[in-house]
Amino acid sequence: MYKIPPGVFDVIPEDEKEPWKSSYLRTFVEEEIRILAKEFGYEEIRTPLFERAELFERGVGEGSDIVSKEMYTFKDKGDRLLSLRPEGTAPVIRAFIENNMAAQGNIHKLFYIGPMFRYERSQAGRYRQHHQFGVEAIGNGDPEQDVEVISMIFTLFKRLHLSELSVCLNTIGDKESRDAFRIALKEYLEQYKSDLSEDSLKRLESNPLRILDSKDPGDKKIVESAPSILNYLNEKSLKHFERVKELLSLLQIPFVISDKLVRGLDYYNHTVFEVVSGQLGAHNSLVGGGRYDGLIKTLGGPDLPAMGFGAGIERILQTMLKQTVPLPERNRPLLFFIPLDDKAKEKCFALTYTLRCAGIPVQMDFGGRKLNKTMQYADKIRASYVAIVGSDELEKGKVELKNMQTGHKSTVPFESLERIMKIEAEKTNYLKTLCELNKPFHTSEEQSFFVEQLSSSIKETNSVTKNLANALKNMEHIIEN
Repeated sequence: MYKIPPGVFDVIPEDEKEPWKSSYLRTFVEEEIRILAKEFGYEEIRTPLFERAELFERGVGEGSDIVSKEMYTFKDKGDRLLSLRPEGTAPVIRAFIENNMAAQGNIHKLFYIGPMFRYERSQAGRYRQHHQFGVEAIGNGDPEQDVEVISMIFTLFKRLHLSELSVCLNTIGDKESRDAFRIALKEYLEQYKSDLSEDSLKRLESNPLRILDSKDPGDKKIVESAPSILNYLNEKSLKHFERVKELLSLLQIPFVISDKLVRGLDYYNHTVFEVVSGQLGAHNSLVGGGRYDGLIKTLGGPDLPAMGFGAGIERILQTMLKQTVPLPERNRPLLFFIPLDDKAKEKCFALTYTLRCAGIPVQMDFGGRKLNKTMQYADKIRASYVAIVGSDELEKGKVELKNMQTGHKSTVPFESLERIMKIEAEKTNYLKTLCELNKPFHTSEEQSFFVEQLSSSIKETNSVTKNLANALKNMEHIIEN
């Protein structure tokens, strides 16, 4: 028997032992993401699973853990050095440049959902293939863009009913601020050269800021007393950071300043942030991101600012389960047909297709099992209604619908099934709309706006009806002549 390689996992319809691997939960989260992206004005972008290795060496940084330790890199049959993508930003920027998207305008708001690959030691919350939701907002360097990006992921977490989360916020300033801070940080770390880890010793010369991101326990203790970059910000960087904090407070998004936060990638500048959960153990970050104003130019594109984040879908799901938030039901059929003979099977087969074409989730029994067994199966797949069809039903042209939750039975004509099931399928939306319409208006302006919109809709409907009537008269005139 073949087994899955270490560090990866299968996603199956429902995993009772580890529910975060269940496809119906992932589908739910991804659908929420797509709704959110539409509301915030972000459009989807998809890039290949593999890219030329030099893209990540240049874009992410040769000294980063991702490039130096974690990438899946190989030579193809054309002797090209390729890498499975370890993160989403560099491929998106490569696609932005290669497809000359800047010619369509300087402002682009993009999102992606897909797998990333990193060779890491298998442990809780770390996988060699994981899935990310990410956004890249290109073309706007204002603090408002930073806060829109942060508010977007914060809104998603609220909609998923996540709590006990903390937004960790920092700035690493512009180049002038980082250069001043780098000198002070290096002077401080030089005192502890003999105590630094091997990786941090290498970074001490090439990029000492990366030591702030070290996971080594000894390095972390040394870094605790290191200088703060907040003391080295120039006026421009400080003004940007202060505005970010003001806007977060305006939106009532709670945050804490974490002056040692630099993120693990080399392309960041100004705002950096993480959202962490205390329920995920050592690797507790649900999302991380920041501003990267120089990356597009570095990769050969126009000099445009950008801001983004990457969020781990596995970690989001695991946090939802640990916090026991309300979860959606697994997909289930609205109607399940049980035919009792061959003629009934033919009728049910045709009806099943017709109803599915109308957007109604329907299933039927093909196997001709005993009625008791088939009813048990219908209950197992959580069908809302069951219709048993035999010779009597075919003769009368009517079928009995059984509500599997209440046991209530209703007899309806076959030709009425589509309308009845459509209304039943949309029942939740109808009820929500009715509840909203029944709420009292708070202001006269609110009432006037609603009346105006309703009046406009009625006029538009009347106009369409009149045009259709005129078109019908013209057709009749043509036919008569």
